[in-house]
Amino acid sequence: MAQAISQPTPLMPHATATWLVDNTALAFEQIAEFCGIHILEVQAMADDLASSKYTGRDPVHAGELTLAEIERGQADPAYSLKMQKAPVAVSRTKGPRYTPVSKRQDKPDGISWILRNHPEVSDAQISKLIGTTRNTISAIRERSHWNIQNIQAKDPVTLGLCSQRELDAVVAKAAKKIAPVETEAAPAVQSTSDRDKLIEELRAERTANEKAASEAAQEAEAAAWLEAKRAAEAGETPDEAAPEAL
Repeated sequence: MAQAISQPTPLMPHATATWLVDNTALAFEQIAEFCGIHILEVQAMADDLASSKYTGRDPVHAGELTLAEIERGQADPAYSLKMQKAPVAVSRTKGPRYTPVSKRQDKPDGISWILRNHPEVSDAQISKLIGTTRNTISAIRERSHWNIQNIQAKDPVTLGLCSQRELDAVVAKAAKKIAPVETEAAPAVQSTSDRDKLIEELRAERTANEKAASEAAQEAEAAAWLEAKRAAEAGETPDEAAPEAL
């Protein structure tokens, strides 16, 4: 029962499916197709076995369906429901990110993780990514937060506070800002390294020269002593060895 032309799904597919299951006699296939979800999810809702419980949302009141369209679908199980008015796409406005109440207690853990693993990220970037205030970030950094003893650094992606793509984009942007500074400092470091290397080479050369001169002097002194000894032994006579008579 595939539709010839694809159509948008309701603004809240699961909530709409729950309402249609509870308030109409439409086939599960019709509900699944209209809401853009799997038929097994619709079956679980009908059997009250769904892992998440949704509050029904009336698509007639929302203008997405009409009663006549529902009656037409109930009369023909093979009929594909037609969307009467597509939901208006909701665009995110500027300002702090909205975080569900159940996730707000995890924010300090996510902030702590970013501060520890990506210190190059600015407070403004963290505030926008996590949806928090700069005062909270500063308190966690300075360990003056009221609940600092219970804060444990955890990946904000794992906590569901942001997506991996958003985190990677923030980290990459922060890295680009510090890259020019490191590039400018590199020549100075390289120059210092070359100078130190030259000094070490000169010291090594001087030490080698001093050692060679010392060895040459020792050899010359030993040769002179040996020559003097030989000369003394060759020129000595018995009369010279006896004491002179007075």
